[in-house]
Amino acid sequence: MSTSSVPRPESAAAPSRPVRPPTLPWIARRRMPEGALPALALFAAVRFAGILVVILANGVRGHPLVKSLAHSWDSRWYLHIAAHGYGDKIWISPQGAVQTDWAFFPLYPGLIRALSTILPFTPGQAALLISWIAAGVAAYGVYVIGHHLYGRGVATALVALWAAMPHSVELTIAYTESLFAALAIWSLYCVLKRRWLWAGVLAALAGLSRPSGFAIALAVSLAAGYEALRQRGRVPVSLWAGAVLAPLGWLGYVLWVGTQTGDLLGGYFKVQSAWDSRFDFGLGSARFVKALLLHGGGAVYPVALVIVAVGVLLFALLCLERAPLVLVVFAGVLVLLVVGGSGSFSSKPRFLLPAFPLLIPMARALVRTWRVRPAHAVVVYSGLTAASLLFGAYVTAVAHSPL
Repeated sequence: MSTSSVPRPESAAAPSRPVRPPTLPWIARRRMPEGALPALALFAAVRFAGILVVILANGVRGHPLVKSLAHSWDSRWYLHIAAHGYGDKIWISPQGAVQTDWAFFPLYPGLIRALSTILPFTPGQAALLISWIAAGVAAYGVYVIGHHLYGRGVATALVALWAAMPHSVELTIAYTESLFAALAIWSLYCVLKRRWLWAGVLAALAGLSRPSGFAIALAVSLAAGYEALRQRGRVPVSLWAGAVLAPLGWLGYVLWVGTQTGDLLGGYFKVQSAWDSRFDFGLGSARFVKALLLHGGGAVYPVALVIVAVGVLLFALLCLERAPLVLVVFAGVLVLLVVGGSGSFSSKPRFLLPAFPLLIPMARALVRTWRVRPAHAVVVYSGLTAASLLFGAYVTAVAHSPL
């Protein structure tokens, strides 16, 4: 009888299972969720249209077509730091305050310098490329979080609304909002997926990109603490590592500025005070509202007030949505910093740009409208998009208010 079909015992020397090749990191291995590409295409189309409208506005006014994208307000400081480092530039304000470049966090200018060194780009071109790539990465993060929590429809609406926020033009100019948003959003996703070490690393990098990095550091640390409390301390070491890492970027830069000024703990905050940027529990905001009501102001300031007020309302609705704690804390801290902080009110709307969880109630409402009356949803979103494009062009190419 032939024994060719009879199973034979494996040799003792043979491995029990095939040897697998090394696996890629989890971010590289994860599959793109369904519907992500159309949502990202919509985001890119809206923001590209925003750039074209800015260029058109510059052309109508006789300005350089693209200069305002890379050389507006704070952009000049980032480009100067990228070219010359810190401690090389000061500005004396009309009130006599000495404003220094230490107010600007180092990650964005560091990336500009690195990219313009290794590639044939000017610092301005490198700055825009970083912002555009980061905006795309952030939009994908918004979609992934929305898909994870609510499904394809709400995820698409979230990305669409984020592209059409009134101040979303600042995702595509040489500012830090898109870089900070990309790092913070993916840190939030890592918390939702319980990947604590990655969450801490990304939060630390976000803390090196701008002052509001404090928000993501606090959100990650509080979420880790709540998880440890919920699990009665039976949590992996990576959770504690992520919680410790999260604030190190922001804290490290604040302390470094303190060593440069000779005041370790208070130096950075004195630097910010020279820019009239400090947390005054809303006194500055109250004075602004009073002055606006009594004396009026340019178009930018009433719109900024409406945007901030809507942000507060959306945060209340987000709390009623029972969204995950880490999203509520992140958005809540950003809203608190905007309402309770001093400084130019025209800049406050862009500080809310990374707070995409505020859009969750709107996204869910838009999806419900789409299912019942799609034409109504299209009209509403078209109106929001048109307003965003026009307002973005106005603040970038026409208005003289700080961005």
